[in-house]
Amino acid sequence: MAVIFRSISGCITSAESVLITQQSHEELYRVLRQNKQVSSSEQKVVVVSVSPQSRASLAAHYGLSSSEVARRLTSFLKNLGVHHVFDTGFSRSFSLLESQREFLERFRRKEVDKKALPMLASACPGWICYAEKTHGEFILPYISTTRSPQQMMGSLVKGYFASQKGVSPQQIYHVTVMPCYDKKLETREVDCVITSGDTYQIDSYELLGHAGSGSGGYLHHIYKHAAKQLFGVEVDELTYKTIKNKDFQEVTLEKDGQVLLRFAAVYGFRNIQNLVQKLKRGKSQYHFVEVMACPSGSLNGGGQLKPSSDQTNKELLQQVEELYHGERTSVPEQDSRVAELYQSWLESVGKEIARPLLHTQYHAVEKNTNGLSIKW
Repeated sequence: MAVIFRSISGCITSAESVLITQQSHEELYRVLRQNKQVSSSEQKVVVVSVSPQSRASLAAHYGLSSSEVARRLTSFLKNLGVHHVFDTGFSRSFSLLESQREFLERFRRKEVDKKALPMLASACPGWICYAEKTHGEFILPYISTTRSPQQMMGSLVKGYFASQKGVSPQQIYHVTVMPCYDKKLETREVDCVITSGDTYQIDSYELLGHAGSGSGGYLHHIYKHAAKQLFGVEVDELTYKTIKNKDFQEVTLEKDGQVLLRFAAVYGFRNIQNLVQKLKRGKSQYHFVEVMACPSGSLNGGGQLKPSSDQTNKELLQQVEELYHGERTSVPEQDSRVAELYQSWLESVGKEIARPLLHTQYHAVEKNTNGLSIKW
């Protein structure tokens, strides 16, 4: 496990190593077994939230559609004793909407706040871990405060859903299925994170969409929303230009020869380092950057299923991408369920009540000089 993290953030502490080890499908089994041994009033309400990226990985492995995987996985988990199974695509709509709003706020104050832009996406905990430990106070003001879809789902499940069911947040045991091991470090209001590969180990004998990138579509949605709201430009298709390699691409909005918006997608540790160095030298021209620690983004996360013996990594990734993008796309602004929840739970979009529930804070992590506490 440490090798996976070393490529992203250099090392993990022993405390983080324990946190990761405690989160596995075995822990989910333990809670389900315990539920069978106690009275109904003492049972945990077990909720599992599944990411679209994990569904696509399982679909590629089993030769099924993503929607069929969702149906069979839900049935299987409920047979195990899970009470509710949700799709984190729903919470991602909240994350995208809040990110759009945050970007407009930052763009409008960029003249008085030199660290308002570029806004750096915050959905990848591997990137956040690296930023907090390595670049601290310099980089943190640039990072979006909007919670990731996993964190949003934690708020929804332990907040809104708990109140609707008339149970306390402590009575809910919330598990998420994610494409990347790094998500195990992002456990606010999530009790256990298991990967796509962990899920395969559970159900291997039983189990026979938004537009944009496979990393959440942040660049796609924020770019189109900003173009319309700030400059009155309707964007139908985004044209990406490769800068250094396929994992460093940019898209620009130009009018009368002037660049109005310049966005980038930066994946992989080496490209992230180049981005940060540009920022430190004052050479970055970007307004927004979608940052992911995994090369090729979260569809290629370390927790995804591995290729079969007759398949290359590239072939599997292409198959997973096709399945992921083959899902029916959703425009967050047009999702009536999300709009209703904003009204009933948060009173409306942009209200102050939403800030502690849908946003987060970051803290610089001091370098630990005690080598005994580091897991290499």
